[in-house]
Amino acid sequence: MNRRRILAAGAAIGLAGCVSSPADDSPSSADFVRDAIETRRHMTSLEARRTVTVQTPDDTAERTERVAREPPAKQRIEVLESTDPDVPADSVIVTNREVTWEYNPQTDVVDVQFHGSKVDADRTLQVLESLLAEYRLSYGGTATVDGREAHVVETRPPLDETGRRIDLVVGDTTYAVPLSSGDLEDLDVSRTLWIDDEYRYPVKERNAVRDGEETRYDLTVTYEDLAIDADLEPKTFTYQPPADADVVTDGSEPAGIFDSIENAEDAVPYDLPDSDLPGAYLSDRITVVERADKYGGTTTTLWYDDPNVVARELFIVVREEPRFKPSLLEEVEIDGRTAYYRDGRIQSIFWDCGDVSYEVSSLVTDDPLREIAASIGCP
Repeated sequence: MNRRRILAAGAAIGLAGCVSSPADDSPSSADFVRDAIETRRHMTSLEARRTVTVQTPDDTAERTERVAREPPAKQRIEVLESTDPDVPADSVIVTNREVTWEYNPQTDVVDVQFHGSKVDADRTLQVLESLLAEYRLSYGGTATVDGREAHVVETRPPLDETGRRIDLVVGDTTYAVPLSSGDLEDLDVSRTLWIDDEYRYPVKERNAVRDGEETRYDLTVTYEDLAIDADLEPKTFTYQPPADADVVTDGSEPAGIFDSIENAEDAVPYDLPDSDLPGAYLSDRITVVERADKYGGTTTTLWYDDPNVVARELFIVVREEPRFKPSLLEEVEIDGRTAYYRDGRIQSIFWDCGDVSYEVSSLVTDDPLREIAASIGCP
């Protein structure tokens, strides 16, 4: 990612490495990060004014924006002020589970991206968990951020850290550090979090890369007027493009988005499965996409989530054409039927049944996918 493109929401590519030893880990600092994880895990909404400053020896760029989020999927960013010509004032990004709008006032173009099959992992939660599990933590006392007491947590990457990307906690973004790979061994990389005493949530973050006395890269993000779990306006995560703007679309627009199996049945050429799910899961939506690529046909995704835990999501997909390669997966047997299991960031089970193909997937490793697949069977 171009470091100046600081508006875009990024994928999580953590600063990975070996797990730090207990001697490197301050119990108090770890407790504050654990508290932040729990806050994020059960957060319903976040709203704040956010300032982002990026400094290098040759340049400084800053922007101030109003942000609103309902993790993991919904986000609204409105740029209020900016010294970065690539991210001008009045830029807007609005994302919900179905679509993202990006408005560039310089070009007067709205880019519309459809998300018929996007999985909504919580990147911020993943970064916090990575900090707790892999980084060396120390407690830096207290400081004042936006007139409120905050606890300073210093973090250091694992000793064998070799990455060149920074995942933000306060910024919900991934930045590429503009360095050559040969420089990394001699550089000092640090990340500091300020965790609000009342909210137990990060309200400021600084990432610095230094070469001796020289700062090669410095990124600071600060929240002001932070509100957590406050009621947001119903239309916060929808967007109406300016009347004179050019609208450019990307991805397959869903043929329909439905709130129940009964309402979706008339839009698809096959029966939709009624499955047994863990009790915490509730139906969120059903998306129907008519694919024009090599897989073709009608793809229906039934989305379920746990309203009490951020990013605890499960989905069931029905396709007219299979999208898995048995040779790359583990063969399993479910109620006498051959299926295929995929292990990874997303756990999945695939199987064919007559003219359709099924998939059951989850972001949670202990979800009973085999039992769910068995409850669907081959209707």
